Amino acid sequence: MFLFKNDYLSKKKMKVSLLYFGVTRDYANRDEESMELNSDQSVFTLRKNLMLLYPELAQINSFAVAVNESYATDEMILKEGDTVAIIPPVSGG
Repeated sequence: MFLFKNDYLSKKKMKVSLLYFGVTRDYANRDEESMELNSDQSVFTLRKNLMLLYPELAQINSFAVAVNESYATDEMILKEGDTVAIIPPVSGG
């Protein structure tokens, strides 16, 4: 006999802390927040979801993401308790 689990119930959840800097703080209208995600969430998926949640973030050509104080690639899988920083592009001269 096979048991089929509801897809929602079979996904483990985790919490991460998000920190917003510069203009991303303005677009999200907050400095930080805690967010519940699926346990297999990548930085890429988080980035896309944040742009849906805070549409003004899509106005930025690109924003960097750091996980636990190290810059992260889009392929990186997030883990329970990670601290994720959303960093706007930096220009200088």
